[in-house]
Amino acid sequence: MPKQIARGVTVTTLFVLTVIMVVKLTGVQTSISVAARNNQNSQTTPSQTEKPFDQAQALADLRKAIAGQESKPAGEVFKNIQMLKTMPAGRLLAVMERGFARSLGVTCTHCHVAGAWEKEDKPTKQIAREMWAMVSVINSDQLKNIKNLKGPNSIVNCTTCHRGQTKPALDLPETTSK
Repeated sequence: MPKQIARGVTVTTLFVLTVIMVVKLTGVQTSISVAARNNQNSQTTPSQTEKPFDQAQALADLRKAIAGQESKPAGEVFKNIQMLKTMPAGRLLAVMERGFARSLGVTCTHCHVAGAWEKEDKPTKQIAREMWAMVSVINSDQLKNIKNLKGPNSIVNCTTCHRGQTKPALDLPETTSK
């Protein structure tokens, strides 16, 4: 069992949160974004016949492809599912669309290669998995140990920090003291 610090926060959780803050403050994510942009700029320009990614159409195609299997576990329906394997396949698509994409203000292609969803080509896919694991620890272990927290079902999710942006807010507006 991890060492406990004040009010149920584990050393492991503090370490994970510290690593995330260090990554954000040192600009590692920015350098990944710059590298991705440079990589995109070095590639040939898409032809006139290529269409930009259409998330609504991609999701419609995926829903059509899994028709009749929506209630099966996602791990049985999709390739390379590492987290959320037991979630129903139909619900997984909704979580990806409304949970991940909307919460970060991105499309599916932020983490996935369109049409080859199982590929591991983008670092953002692994970052999302690790962030999901962090959220799970906070929700299952940390929040329930905070005394006087209002509400029996308090949770955090992607929107808690991201608020529709890929980079979580680190600078909040000034407040007036009362």
